[in-house]
Amino acid sequence: MSTKGFIRIIIIFTIIIVNVGCDQVSKRIVRHHVYPYEMIHFLDNHLTVTRVENSGAFLSAGDSLPSSAKHIFLSFIPLAVIFFGLVYICMRPGISNNMLIGLCFVIGGGLGNLFDRITYGSVTDFLHVKVGLLQTGIFNLADVSIMMGMLIILLQFLLRKIN
Repeated sequence: MSTKGFIRIIIIFTIIIVNVGCDQVSKRIVRHHVYPYEMIHFLDNHLTVTRVENSGAFLSAGDSLPSSAKHIFLSFIPLAVIFFGLVYICMRPGISNNMLIGLCFVIGGGLGNLFDRITYGSVTDFLHVKVGLLQTGIFNLADVSIMMGMLIILLQFLLRKIN
């Protein structure tokens, strides 16, 4: 492996580890300092921290699945996708920097939530944003990583089509 290739792998794993680390540190703080369903308001009630344990996926999807199906759809398949995503970005040196960063954010966020699901049986969500009539569901920093990564990937595709 060339020095350039080695540095690229270091950068990939650094971005992923930073994403997982920020997610896990924030969840640990919330688990230790916020009671379940306690609501702490910030920014004139536009940002609320409230601890909930999500045993499903995005917006609790899959929460009512039988245990074996939940294990397959919420742990095994995401693990396989993350593994193949890692192999893909490590083996494809021609990926643009923007696409690479986006994929690293998605993988890092996915790993953060997968770690929770495997370790605790649920994912700790704690952030809620409300601005006017618009509001989010309750989410965590892994979800932010996934959404930012997908936004970067989408913008990459859109900009490539325009040019």
